[in-house]
Amino acid sequence: MLKPLIHQSQPIQILLPLHKPFFHGAGPTSLPVKARSLMNKTRKNVKVGFVPSNIKGVTNTTKKAVGFKAVVTVKETVSSFLKTIGVERGLDDIKDLLGKTLLLELVSAELDPKTGLEKARIKGHAHRMSKDGQLVKYEAVFELPVDFGEFGAVLVENAHHKEMFLENIVLDGFPNGPVNVNCNSWVHSKYDNPRKRVFFTNKSYLPSETPRGLRKLREEELVSLQGNGQGERKSFERVYDYDVYNDLGDVDTDPSKKRSVLGGKEFPYPRRCRTGRPLCDTDPRYEKWQANFYVPRDEAFSAVKQLSFATNFIYSMLQAVIPSLEATILDPDLGFPDFNTIDQLFTEGLNLPALDKTELWKSILPRLIKTVSEETHSILRFETPETLDRDKFFWLRDEEFARQTLAGLNPFSIKLVTEWPLKSKLDPNIYGPVESAITADLIEREINDVMTVHKAITQKKLFILDYHDLFLPYVKKVRDLKGRTLYGSRTIFFLNPDETLRPIAIELTRPPMDGKPQWKEVYTPCFHSTGDWLWKLAKTHVLSHDSVYHQLVSHWLRTHACGEPYIIATNRQLSMMHPIYRLLHPHLRYTMEINALARESLICADGPIEKIFTLGKYYLEVGSVFYDQHWRFDQQSLPADLISRGMAVEDPTAPQGLRLTIKDYPYANDGLFIWDALKQWVTEYVNHYYPKANMVDSDQELQAWWKEIRTVGHGDKKDEPWWPVLKTPQDLIEILMTIIWVASGHHAAVNFGQYTYAGYFPSRPSFTRAKMPSEDPTEEDWRLFLRKPEAALLECLPSQIQATRAMAVWDVISHHSPDEEYLGDKVEPSWAENPVIKAVFERFKGKLKELEGIIDERNADCNLRNRNGAGITPYELLKPFSEPGVTGKGVPYSISI
Repeated sequence: MLKPLIHQSQPIQILLPLHKPFFHGAGPTSLPVKARSLMNKTRKNVKVGFVPSNIKGVTNTTKKAVGFKAVVTVKETVSSFLKTIGVERGLDDIKDLLGKTLLLELVSAELDPKTGLEKARIKGHAHRMSKDGQLVKYEAVFELPVDFGEFGAVLVENAHHKEMFLENIVLDGFPNGPVNVNCNSWVHSKYDNPRKRVFFTNKSYLPSETPRGLRKLREEELVSLQGNGQGERKSFERVYDYDVYNDLGDVDTDPSKKRSVLGGKEFPYPRRCRTGRPLCDTDPRYEKWQANFYVPRDEAFSAVKQLSFATNFIYSMLQAVIPSLEATILDPDLGFPDFNTIDQLFTEGLNLPALDKTELWKSILPRLIKTVSEETHSILRFETPETLDRDKFFWLRDEEFARQTLAGLNPFSIKLVTEWPLKSKLDPNIYGPVESAITADLIEREINDVMTVHKAITQKKLFILDYHDLFLPYVKKVRDLKGRTLYGSRTIFFLNPDETLRPIAIELTRPPMDGKPQWKEVYTPCFHSTGDWLWKLAKTHVLSHDSVYHQLVSHWLRTHACGEPYIIATNRQLSMMHPIYRLLHPHLRYTMEINALARESLICADGPIEKIFTLGKYYLEVGSVFYDQHWRFDQQSLPADLISRGMAVEDPTAPQGLRLTIKDYPYANDGLFIWDALKQWVTEYVNHYYPKANMVDSDQELQAWWKEIRTVGHGDKKDEPWWPVLKTPQDLIEILMTIIWVASGHHAAVNFGQYTYAGYFPSRPSFTRAKMPSEDPTEEDWRLFLRKPEAALLECLPSQIQATRAMAVWDVISHHSPDEEYLGDKVEPSWAENPVIKAVFERFKGKLKELEGIIDERNADCNLRNRNGAGITPYELLKPFSEPGVTGKGVPYSISI
C-alpha cells in the first residue's frame, strides 16, 4: 500500500541552472532540490506490463487519499527538434523546469453516485525527470481520492509551444499494479488548440458497454475527429473528412496540368482526405496547389519510416536523381541502341553530374548511386534484379510470360474463358465490329486439334488476359500524345497437363480513327523468323498493358485509393476504445500519408507516373473507368476475387473451402494460407466481443461506420445492390476480412516484387513508343523491320530516360522500411491487455511462421513448375516476414509504401 504524500508548505525555489531543451536535450532535468527529492521517493518499483482489466482506483477506505504517480514517456523525433528551434524553445525550457508544460487530468470511469455527474478529475503537472536515448520521462504525483473508482482515461495538455509525441503513460499506485495507457500519438500545443487530448485505457468497450463516466468523452472525441467540414486544415490537426481528387496539379500557374476531377457522376472514384485548401482562381473546380499535403497528424510516418522513405525518397529521387538523369540524357526520346547498352545499366551504370554536397541521397539510395572518389560526378548503377540474375533470357521465354500471370507481379488479371466467341461490349458505331479476330479454328490449330474450343472451355482449359475494352477507348487519345502508342488487347492461354499455361494467341486492336477503319490482328507463336519477331513485339505490347493495369488498378486503385475511405470512416465513426477500431488500426497505419505523398509527387499532373506509363495524362482517368464499370467491394476478398475470375470454385471439402481451377497457382495457394490464418484470428476476435448476433446490428458506431464507407467514402457506388449487409457477427467478419486482406496480402503481392519483376524493363515495359510493324506499314517501314527486327523492338521499348526513371522508382517503392510492421509479428497493446485475445493472436502468429517453411517447401518442389525450375525466381511475395530493403518478400500489416 502506498503511503500518503507529504504536502510541502514552503514555496519551491529555483536553485539549479536550466536543463537542456525539451525532449531533444541530453541528461536529466535539473529540478529544484526539494521537489526532486519528493519525486524520487515515488520513483521506485514502477512496473510496466499486463494489468487485469477490472482494476479499481482504491480499495482502502481508511484513508482519504493515497499517493499515486504517472510516468509519461515522450519520444524525441527529428521533426520535433527542428520545430523547437527559436525563442519559444527557451520559454519551454523554463516551463519544463517549473513543471508547468505537461498537465494530466485523470478521469474516473464511474459517475458520482450522489449527483449522477462525472466525478471531479484529478489534475497534476508532470515534471521532466530523465532522458534515455530518444525517450524522455516525465513524472507527476497525485493524491487519489478513495472514492475515485475505476480509472478510465487521462486528458493531456501540452503547454510547450510545439507538439510532442507521447508513447505511453504508466499509472502506478493501484493496489493491483500499474495501468499502461498506450498513446503513440502527437499532442498539439495548447497555443495551437486549447482542447486537451484524451487517451483511454487499453481496455476495449462496445458503445453500449462504455462506462457511464466515459460516454461523454467518447462522443466528444469522435465529434472532434469529424470536424465541421469548414476551413483549411492545419498540420497539427486530427480531422478526418472527405473530398474528390481535384488537387493533382497547380492549375493557376499551368493550365495544362488540369486533369479530370475524380469523384462524382462523370468520373466516379473513391474519396480522399479533405484538406480544405482554397479553390483555384482560374478554375474553382480545383484546389490550389501547396506543398506538404495535409493528413491528420497521427497518420504521418514514424520518424524511422520518414527518414527511410517519405522525405528522402521524394526529395532525393525527384529533386536530385531524376533531374540529374534528365540533364545527362539530353534527348528525352533517345532510345537504347542495343540490348548490350541496357545490360550496362547493371554493370557500368550512367554518369551523372555531381549531386548536392550534403549527399543525403547517398544514404537513401545506396543500391542505385555509387559515388566516384573525386566527387566530380556520380554513377547511377542499378542492382541486377533477381529474375535477370537467375536467367539472362528469362524475359524472352513464352513459359515465363505465362508463368508470371500466376506467380508474378500481377496475378490479379488472368481469367477463365467461359464464353465463345469473344466479343466486345463497346459501342460498335464508335469502336468498330465487336467480334474478336481470335477464331475457334485458330485456337484448335494452336493446340494441335487435341480438342475443340467448346471442349476446352467445358474442361476449363482456356484463360485470358483481357485489356480490350478498358484501353480501346483511349487508343486515339494516347496516340495523340507525342511518342506514345496503345492498343486494346486480348491474350489467350491454354492449360497444359502439368498445370502450366501456354500463350497461344494475342489480338491487338486499334479503333476507327483519323479516317481509318478499325484495325485488328492476331499473332501466334511461330518458328519462322518474321512471325517470331512479330510475336515478340505483340508480347511487348501486352506486357506493357499488364504493367499499366498492374500499377493503375491492381495496385493503386484497389489498395491505396479504395482503402483511404476505410481509414477515414474508421477514425470518424469508431471510437479509439472500440474493439473493431483496435483490430483495424494496425492495418490502416501510414496509408493516408503515402497516398498524400503520391498525389503530391508521383501521380500528380506531369509527374513521374504520367511520364513512366503509356497512358500519360489519362492514367488516373482510366482508373476511374475501371472503378465505375468493374470495382465491387464484395469481390475484393481473396476467395471472392478468385471465384469472380473463374480461378476457383467453392468446395467445402477443399482446403480453405476453395478448389483452384489451376492447382499450381502460387499467389492463390500462398494467399489462401494467409487468408485462412487471418480468418481464424478475426473470427475469434469478433466473436469474443460480439457473443450475441444482435449486438452487431445494435452497435451504433459500427453501423454508422459501414454506412459512411458505402454512402460517402465510396459514395459514387452507394446505390449498388452488391454491398454486403451488416447484421450479424459473420457479416462483420467478412467485411473486416476484405479490408484487412486488401491492406496486407493483396498489397504485398503487388508492391514488393516491383523491382524483382520489372527492374529489367524489357520484361515489363511501362511505356510503348511504336506501333506494330504490321499495322498499315509503308514499304520502307516493312523493309526496315525485315532488315533489323531488333531495332523495331528497341524503338517500341521505353526511351533511356523513361526506362531509368521507372527503374529508379521501382527500386525505391519495393523497399521495406527498417521499422516495417509485419503481419502477426508484434501484438498490439490493447490485444495484449486481454488474455483471451492475446492467446488467439499468438496462434495466429504461429500459423504465419509455419507458412514461411511451407513456402520454402513449395518452391523446392520440382512438381510445382510455376514456382520451381532452372532459372525460375521462387515465388516469395507472400512470405510473411522480411529483413529491410528490397527483398521480394514480406507482408506488412498496412499499405505503408
